[in-house]
Amino acid sequence: MDEDRARSWLATALDEARAGLREGGVPIGAVLYGADGRLLGRGHNRRVQDGGPSAHAETAAFRDAGRQRSYRGTTMVTTLSPRWYRSGPVRRFGISRVVAGEAETFRGGHGVGVLVLDDPACVALVREFVAARPELWNEDIGQEWGPGP
Repeated sequence: MDEDRARSWLATALDEARAGLREGGVPIGAVLYGADGRLLGRGHNRRVQDGGPSAHAETAAFRDAGRQRSYRGTTMVTTLSPRWYRSGPVRRFGISRVVAGEAETFRGGHGVGVLVLDDPACVALVREFVAARPELWNEDIGQEWGPGP
């Protein structure tokens, strides 16, 4: 995949991540592009806003894209390397590639062709969020936080 195009698409996902942060949520954004380069869907993590454990950015972008005849040739672009749950639609529906803004603050499961851009804006956004809201970050990535019941 052409890195300039990947970075251009990442900018849209980063806009989504910032929207989630403005809403008080976890700053992760994702977009799904068609084989022809057309934006099919976009979304951001809404776990906090919706109170739902499955409201991840990749899922939101996938749902926003709606039904497609085929997902061959499509590209999921996400600001953070996706974990197994968030990469489920990639595997299940045959999304061809994933572009991850960064895998420094969190490394997910890279099961298909993944281009990691190590984008400084993505790294900074997540690091600032983790420093400010470590309890919410740990909840989002499935880590326990603080004393148990």
